[in-house]
Amino acid sequence: MSQFEIIDPAFGRYVLGNAPVKQIATGFDSVEGPVWFGDAGCLLFSDIPSDRILRWTPGQGVSVYRTPSNYANGHTRDRQGRLISCEHGLRRVTRTEHDGSITVIADAFGGKRLNSPNDVAVKSDGTIWFTDPHYGIANNYEGFAADEENPCVVYRLDPRAGSLAVVADEMNCPNGLAFSPDESLLYVADTGRMHSDDPQLIKVFNCATDGKLTGGRHFHTIAPGCADGIRVDSDGNLWSSAADGVHCIAPDGHLMGKILVPEPVSNLCFGGRARHELYFTATTSVYRVTLNRNGVQFP
Repeated sequence: MSQFEIIDPAFGRYVLGNAPVKQIATGFDSVEGPVWFGDAGCLLFSDIPSDRILRWTPGQGVSVYRTPSNYANGHTRDRQGRLISCEHGLRRVTRTEHDGSITVIADAFGGKRLNSPNDVAVKSDGTIWFTDPHYGIANNYEGFAADEENPCVVYRLDPRAGSLAVVADEMNCPNGLAFSPDESLLYVADTGRMHSDDPQLIKVFNCATDGKLTGGRHFHTIAPGCADGIRVDSDGNLWSSAADGVHCIAPDGHLMGKILVPEPVSNLCFGGRARHELYFTATTSVYRVTLNRNGVQFP
């Protein structure tokens, strides 16, 4: 059985028939937030319920990077190569400095606590964009059950100015997010509130150089399942998690093809020596596949 489903023939140019989808680690509770560290030659990812950030190194396997992790979820790197993490447990976004110390860069807005920061992206100007849905405080499985103090929105943090602003507030529960290669567009997955019939879709916004978002509109609806983590390749295609694997969506919003996986996928990132490998977390396991395209991932 093929591990790829080609819907648009163009997708055939993106996958390699002799490059298998490999399970590189398994046995976890609920993995999320993969981020590649090329300078260290390793992948970091979260096992949220076990309160750990784990490290996978080729040829060495899995080790513990940090525990407790404060129920960390999504991660990325900033322009200086530092780890940026969303923590459910302490309801904050942190930066791990080069010496290993941790700096809190956002934990409140308008004098009230954030909900449970979920996923994060860094723009080339150094601003940090993150989503703040309620999933981490909805129960005690991936954090601590608590009341919401702020709406579920998308924030933009300017570390230089020390300012935090709401940039998108029209979604039910924003989740994964990613910029187009030229950063003129921001894609945001809306996975809806828990135990609701909210629509689950990917929206796209025009993103001005000053950080203002306009023209929010429907881009694509994932089926089966819904979009959680999303990333963009060098051609501007959007790669999204789904219940049956990873879906590749063209810039005009049509589905090109799928990477089929036996577990629902939660998040993904590009890595490897040329950012030509796609890593994805899928409930209990982490997978890798080599593609015939490169990812857009900063730095």
